[in-house]
Parts: sequence; structure tokens; C-alpha cells
Amino acid sequence: MIEATLWHPVAPSEDVVQAPLAARLLERDIVLWRDGEGHARAFADQCPHRGARLSLGRVHEGRLECPYHGWQFAANGQCVHVPALPHFTPPATHCAHRHAVHEAHGLVWVRLEAGDAAPPAFAAEDDARLRKLNCGPYDVAASAPRIIENFLDMSHFGFVHEGWLGTREATAIDDYRVESLPTGLRATGCKAWQPQSNLHSTAPAQVEYTYEVTAPYAAVLTKVPEAGTTAVRDWREAIALFICPVTPVHSRVWFRLAVADFESPAEKLQAFQHTIFTQDQPVLESQVPRCLPLDLRAELHTAADKASSFYRRFLRHSGITFGVC
Repeated sequence: MIEATLWHPVAPSEDVVQAPLAARLLERDIVLWRDGEGHARAFADQCPHRGARLSLGRVHEGRLECPYHGWQFAANGQCVHVPALPHFTPPATHCAHRHAVHEAHGLVWVRLEAGDAAPPAFAAEDDARLRKLNCGPYDVAASAPRIIENFLDMSHFGFVHEGWLGTREATAIDDYRVESLPTGLRATGCKAWQPQSNLHSTAPAQVEYTYEVTAPYAAVLTKVPEAGTTAVRDWREAIALFICPVTPVHSRVWFRLAVADFESPAEKLQAFQHTIFTQDQPVLESQVPRCLPLDLRAELHTAADKASSFYRRFLRHSGITFGVC
């Protein structure tokens, strides 16, 4: 399964502390913990001795200890201590199943199987003029591809986000450009009339969007409202969507915000994004089928759906099978 060779977010870095943390990715149970040097580690959440959940154990002297018989595992997965046999040296076969780990964007990312794909990029991360913070997680009863497609869609703004990102009196979608990328796609020239495009809006504005799919289950948008419509001069923002595909029809979602605002409380910035996504969530969870159909004949399409059609073709050509039908 190609999805297992990709990087996926599974938990905020700040949640992975001394105690083991259980997580689930692609229908597999994993345990996250930090070794004696503070590095995040990810193992299968199953002791190789008698199958107990390692997440119920503890971290002791930089080792992960099983709750059942106290076997201790080093950062590389090797068992280094069996309490019932204090003088026993465990062989190389006595080891926990280890997964690759990477930390970025305030999240711990896990790759279940070896692969060449890089973790999803977020260009705004390195822009010192923008403040970064995360919003989420949201547990959503929808497939990861359905959530990405909603993120790329502008024609729902006037209905799902009426009075915020859209209005029923201005729902027309002008033509825009979409190009294929190795990681997915880029859509440019996207425009929407929005009563309140961001936290600091002072007037309705024509807002220009750029969308980029950076991995099968990750995407980024940047949005720039017309000048003079925000209380913050030269306002701009970028929002990354990072999804952990828990099961084919359940996902855990984070947003990474990069905004030109270093003054507002984090809670206020997060509240705006929270309002928008919780308007999306019930609609996402109502869609049938819950997995995203990759056969373009399965659902109807118009020119306004150009980005989603590109996205579906990208998933099909990439061999993605998790969360699609």
C-alpha cells in the first residue's frame, strides 16, 4: 500500500512528552514516546513478547517499558532488559517494530514503511514575517481525500460559509488555472467575493486564492484580500491542511496557520479557523459515499470543479487506495 510509504501527521509535538502516547494511522495502532535525548520515537503499539499495548507502559531511563512484564526497549526498538531474567542478553530478534519519525510544523509525522517521499512542504514556515500556530485536531467521520477536496472547493463558500467566506448573492466562480505538480497540483487565479475573509476584515473584499496539493493528504492555500479591506496593513495568510488518515472513512485534521499578526491572542486566531471548519464538518460527514470516488463518472462535475477533478486524477495516477473508491 503506497500510503504506508508516505509521511502522515499523528500528534502535536507538545503532546509527545515522557508518557507513551497511543495513536492510530492507516488502521494501525502505534505508540509515540521520547527517548533519553528527547527524540520522538514511534513503535507498533504491541509488545513482541505477549502482545500487550506498549502505550499502557512507561518511559524509564530513556527506554520504553511494557506494562505487562516490564520488558524495556531502546530507541532503536531492541529489547535491552527482561526483568524476569536479569542476566539475560536479549538477541537481535527480541525487538519492537519501529517506524520512521519526523517532526515539522509543530507535529510528529510517522512513515509506516520505507519510502522516498518527503514530508509535505509548507513554504510559509520559513517566512519570518508570518506567525505560525496550529489549529486542531479535529476528528472527522470522512475520508482524507473528501476533506482535501473540500479544502480546494470555492463554490460552497456562499452556502456553507454564508456571511463569512461567501454570500448567496455572489456565488459565480471565474475561470482559474490548474497545473499538475509531482506532489499534486497548483490552482492559481482563484477569486471569491467574501464578506469577512479573515479575522481583521473591515469590509467585504475580492480575495485571491492560490491552492497547492503538497501530498495526497495535504494541501496549502494562500489568500490575499484587496488592499484597504483589513485592519492590518498588507494582510496576508497561508493555511496548510494536514490530515492523518485513521481509517478509510475517519480522519484527524490539523491546520497550520501562517498569518501577518503577532499581536492577537492565539485563541482568537484559532477561533476564526475553528468557526470555518466546524461549518464544513457536518457537510463533509454527510457525503455519500464517504470515500472519494476516483471514477469521474461516479459524480457530476462542472468547470467550477476543475481543481477537484485534477486532484482525483492525481490520486488515481499515484496509486492511492486508502479513502477512495
